[in-house]
Amino acid sequence: MQTNLTEIAPVNSPAWCFNGHIHTIARAVFNDSPKPPHQQVKIPTPDDDFLELDVIDNENDKPAIALFHGLEGSTESYYITEFMNAFSQMGYSVVAVNFRSCGSRMNRQRRFYHSGETDDLTTVFNWMKYQFPRSQLGAVGFSLGGNVLLKSLAEEGDDHPANAAVAVSVPYDLRAGSLNISKGFNKAYEYFFLKSLSKKIQQKKKTFPDLPDFTGSTLYDFDNQVTAPLHGFKNADDYYARCSSGQFVPDIKSPTLLIHSKQDPICPVEGMSLTDVNQNKKLDYIITEDGGHVGFQSRPKEWLNKVIMNYFEQNFD
Repeated sequence: MQTNLTEIAPVNSPAWCFNGHIHTIARAVFNDSPKPPHQQVKIPTPDDDFLELDVIDNENDKPAIALFHGLEGSTESYYITEFMNAFSQMGYSVVAVNFRSCGSRMNRQRRFYHSGETDDLTTVFNWMKYQFPRSQLGAVGFSLGGNVLLKSLAEEGDDHPANAAVAVSVPYDLRAGSLNISKGFNKAYEYFFLKSLSKKIQQKKKTFPDLPDFTGSTLYDFDNQVTAPLHGFKNADDYYARCSSGQFVPDIKSPTLLIHSKQDPICPVEGMSLTDVNQNKKLDYIITEDGGHVGFQSRPKEWLNKVIMNYFEQNFD
């Protein structure tokens, strides 16, 4: 049954976390969750590329959870290492995914990853079905990773291998998020993303000299000049229109929890259409008063972890 879980699970943030920026930054700064023991696995993709996975195989029939990071994140991102630990401690197996170019080495093909690239998720889930044949499968996507996950769930509908999923701080409207990150203090986040993305495109141009150049100053410019032409879109607006996950919400058939903060400084909560969400009985949601982008600093600690783990326990057989 669909439920607005907001009142059931308040964040209870400390007084010093008085806006979304502090929540966003504090969770990264105060992370005390080193990556647990795991196996590094490289799996092939159908287009002769590869994906790097960090795998914890607990060798039981309990669920296996895939974790998908955000823009320019990786399996080293604090929220990924936290959930690798949290799920492993529950006895779940874990598959933390590095999108193409986000792992230990540059991917082979011209293309990178983007907010609508679901073929790689299909590759990951097919590998998981083979690797964990007795386990139910779940997935958690953060920010960009959540956008891709929701699109994947909608595209495959009843045939999607994920028995349950969670999407955190998703840019339901990619264009709004791209424009929003160029405003005010958000430019600090944009600077970080562009520095990393620019470095990657220069590295890849050594192998593919004809790749598009980035001469702009905003994330919108990068998507318009690089992401869109490199991945078959007309321009940034075409990319955003075709890949924004908000339009796919009505078609999701797997039990899915959406988590977002009204204070999210990067992805405005207004991008989430509650009309569409409420019409899909497979969806539950939490929209918190406090919190940031992916980061929810709380008392007691680990509010986000507990909410997500409880959701999976309730939705797995």
